[in-house]
Amino acid sequence: MHYLTRHVREAGTLPLEEAIRKMTSMPARHFGLSDRGELAPGMAADLVVLDLERLADGSTVDQPLAYVEGVDEVLVNGVSVVEAGEHTGARPGRHLARA
Repeated sequence: MHYLTRHVREAGTLPLEEAIRKMTSMPARHFGLSDRGELAPGMAADLVVLDLERLADGSTVDQPLAYVEGVDEVLVNGVSVVEAGEHTGARPGRHLARA
């Protein structure tokens, strides 16, 4: 999330749409993940709903595993993983082996 907070929100060196593309469809194409990276019929439903103004890294030296603030909802493979900013306990992801 540092990428979004620093380059989009604070420095203004990158439009939000371009930052999102660089974190979604661009790496999906690079790694040959044909069902990921875009919102379209037939694609895996991986979504993040965030508030860019509230987005902040919640981790510290004392609590390195704290969640990011400002991320309200996360779906992985269409399964809710974060609801109202809290982890649901679901783990629908899978290991993506390098081809």
